[in-house]
Amino acid sequence: MAMWHLAFGYLGVGLGAGLVLLAAGFGIAKLASAALEGAARQPEAAGQLQTMMIIPAAMIEGAALFALVIFFLAGGALNKGVEMGGHGAEAPAASAH
Repeated sequence: MAMWHLAFGYLGVGLGAGLVLLAAGFGIAKLASAALEGAARQPEAAGQLQTMMIIPAAMIEGAALFALVIFFLAGGALNKGVEMGGHGAEAPAASAH
């Protein structure tokens, strides 16, 4: 029963990172869709649209990368909790006998 908090922690970290990456994918898709639609309406502005699309796409990808870094840091923190809360505290007492 004591490990439920770790299980929900892993579940929350995984779902949170998945939702961020899913939202980033939808954001880039919406951005590309709008740029392609604008290029279809005004073909002479396609170069400018592509240039203006690169900066927001990079910002969205940067946010997704930041979410992955947070995911790995949180997973590492949860792994330390498993090591501390597991049988590691009982091992020195058992070896003293």
